[in-house]
Amino acid sequence: MKKLIQLFLLSISTIFFAQKVPEINKTEFSKEALNQKITALEGKKISISDVLKKHEGRILIIDFWASWCRDCILALPATKELKEKNPEIDFVYFSLDRSHEQWKRGLDKYEITSQENYWFDEGWKNNFNNYIDLNWVPRFMIIDQTGKIAKYYSIHPNDQDIQTTIDSLKQKSF
Repeated sequence: MKKLIQLFLLSISTIFFAQKVPEINKTEFSKEALNQKITALEGKKISISDVLKKHEGRILIIDFWASWCRDCILALPATKELKEKNPEIDFVYFSLDRSHEQWKRGLDKYEITSQENYWFDEGWKNNFNNYIDLNWVPRFMIIDQTGKIAKYYSIHPNDQDIQTTIDSLKQKSF
């Protein structure tokens, strides 16, 4: 009986708290989303548009994560493997940590300080995250060489669609 109750509670929590897949897979960002400011590691505020411009001409993977997110932390080794398998791909981390101090501690603890990192200092709800229907982390998004969204939604770097999308983008000439 106890196991049945546990199974029931697990099922209920999965239904109510699981990541909801967006209904529409967007392929471009709105102007409001691109104008959203995000904080760089050295403390400077930069727009999402400027982040994307830094990677123009290259494939970019955005890893939405937080240091308090168990699934995000568990995905870090697979993200590292994806990077090693695709050294010509750029990666950035967009953090949803609750405070600057928590974010910095997380970067140090998980040894990703040397990566390109940004933090949503305005919190979870902002123009960018609202536009992309961000309702859970981790989430991965692939941006093509022109700054358009090539893969809108994935929750793990081992998702085969990520590598398929990367391989497809590598073959295209822009």
